[in-house]
Formats: sequence, C-alpha cells, structure tokens
Amino acid sequence: MPISSRAADFRRGVFDILPVLAAAVPIGLLWGTLAAGKGFTPFEAWLTSATVFAGAAQFVALDMWRDPVPLLLIVVTTFIVNVRHLLMGASLQRHLGNFSGPGGLVAMFLMTDESWAFAERRVLVEPLRPAYYFGVAVPMWLVWTSSSLAGAIAGRSLGDPAVYGFDFAFSALFIAILAGFWKGPRTGAVLATSALAAAIAKLTIPGAWYIVIGGVAGVIVAAILHSDEEDAQGGQNAGDRAAEDVGSA
Repeated sequence: MPISSRAADFRRGVFDILPVLAAAVPIGLLWGTLAAGKGFTPFEAWLTSATVFAGAAQFVALDMWRDPVPLLLIVVTTFIVNVRHLLMGASLQRHLGNFSGPGGLVAMFLMTDESWAFAERRVLVEPLRPAYYFGVAVPMWLVWTSSSLAGAIAGRSLGDPAVYGFDFAFSALFIAILAGFWKGPRTGAVLATSALAAAIAKLTIPGAWYIVIGGVAGVIVAAILHSDEEDAQGGQNAGDRAAEDVGSA
C-alpha cells in the first residue's frame, strides 16, 4: 500500500478516536489520583497503565489495594474483569489478515474496548488495515498513560474527583461506544439483556462476575437473533428459487 494511503488510514483512525480520547483524559487523571492516594509513585502509576493498559481492571485492582497486598485475590478478580478480552481477541483476530506476525501481537496488546469497537465497525465497510487500527490504538495508549501520570503527579490536590463529574466519565464513554453500534430493535434487545443480566448478577453475586455474566448474556441473545435472521433469509431465498423454477417451467 502506498505511504500516502497508509498515512490517510492512520489520520482517519486518529480522527475517529478523538472523542474517546477526550473522555479518557479525566478517567486517566482519576485513576492516577486514586493510585497516588494508595501510595503509588508517579512512575509506578505510569508503568502500571503502560503495561496493564486495562482501565476497568486497574480500577478494580486499586479498589482492593491495601497493606498487605492481597495479590492472589487481585489477580483472580482482574482476570474475571478482563475475561471478556478473550471473546474480543477472538473476534479481532479474524480481521488481522493484513497484519504481520509481530504487528498482530502488538495489535492484541493495544486492544481495548474502544479500539476493538472501532475495528469491528470498520470491517463492516472495508478490511481492517494496520495503519487505521494503530491510528486508533496508539493515541489511546499515549493518552491513557500520560493522563495517569498527570493524575498521579497532581495526587490528592484535585480533591474528590466526583465533584467534577469525573466518576461518570467511564460510564459515559461506554454509552457513547454502544450508541455507535445501534442498528435498531435487535441491538436494543442485546443491550437490554446484557444490562439486565449484569444488574441482577451485581445484586446477587459477590465480586466482578456481573461483567462476565452481562457480556455472555448479550452474546447469547446476539447469536440467537443472528441465527433467526439467517433462517429467515434462507427461507426467503428458497422461496425465490422455487418461484423461479415455477416460472421457468
């Protein structure tokens, strides 16, 4: 692919992710501030965000952080929170045909809910190319790590983040991402089922299992609806072929 085309793809990815970056900044600042309150140095906060690079898991781990550190509990809980990445990774891997071996590994490391969502939306219209994907994923990594560092440097001087509405930024970010997938009642059914299952699990099951349960419930409903749609299309195609045979006879 010509360099100009790759540059255009990269710019498109950056342009697409810009609204998400604006929402990621206060979330990163919030995490860095909370990390500083738990005793993290600015470098430790930055290094955690740079290597873990999973906002939800980082917040969960930080909430459980105490002295002595319950390491096994944190590992198990963050695994539960991030187990959805197994499904997301399997989905993304199908679209990495244009990536080199090392490029595919880097793409998987940089995969977040946001970059995965933009990649899946991109492949609805054209194949996923590395330049576009990294145009989405790399700025996300840079903004998340730098805002975490800034929040840790500021420390507790920001006061209660909820006063500024930062605590809702995480929720608002995911609402905006989900809205981009809206395709009518079927999408609503998937989202409603996932939300209901997650809410019930949150109220009845200890820990972070509600994240997994909500995701699995949504996947099941999506698979059922997709199967029904394929059956309907298959029946319609069979009817069309029968009509053509009658007409030709």
